[in-house]
Amino acid sequence: MKTEFQKMRSEELYDFRDSEILGSLYHAKEACLRLNKLTLSSSEYRSALREVIPNVPDNTAVCPPFQCDHGNGIILGENTFINYGCVILDGALVSIGHDVKIGPSCQLLTPQHPVDYMERRGTCETSHPIVIGDDTWLGGGVIVCPGGTIGCRCIIAAGSVVIRDIPDDCMAAGNPAVVKKYLR
Repeated sequence: MKTEFQKMRSEELYDFRDSEILGSLYHAKEACLRLNKLTLSSSEYRSALREVIPNVPDNTAVCPPFQCDHGNGIILGENTFINYGCVILDGALVSIGHDVKIGPSCQLLTPQHPVDYMERRGTCETSHPIVIGDDTWLGGGVIVCPGGTIGCRCIIAAGSVVIRDIPDDCMAAGNPAVVKKYLR
């Protein structure tokens, strides 16, 4: 039988009050608090970042302040840059490719609450993974909703809200974000 944490990572309904999930949340909140007292040039920055996001490449940067739910559900590629004020709710995995640029105040949100209001009163939800392909640029304030996949070499205009997949080599904009032009 799966644990609630395993259900969370498997896009199944899970109880977010589960002790293992809460332990992971609390760890991430404390680790983010430590990271957010530093700058990119602080001597403790890299170790503090690894406490939040294990296995972050040495050539990838995440500018504080940064917030996440777990951190252990974030996979970052080489040479990726995440600007100030990013929020990643990583109930499901959030995979960000190589050479990605994420502008300030972006939100990558994997949790999905039940549509039925009576179910929503409880403590169960699902989470759906987010994937951002290599060489993609998210402008400031972009929101990526649960289950969104953005292809490689894309540009998502500032302030856009991604609610459906964006194919490779596209510029998308708006709320909801739609493809405005093909880049190849």
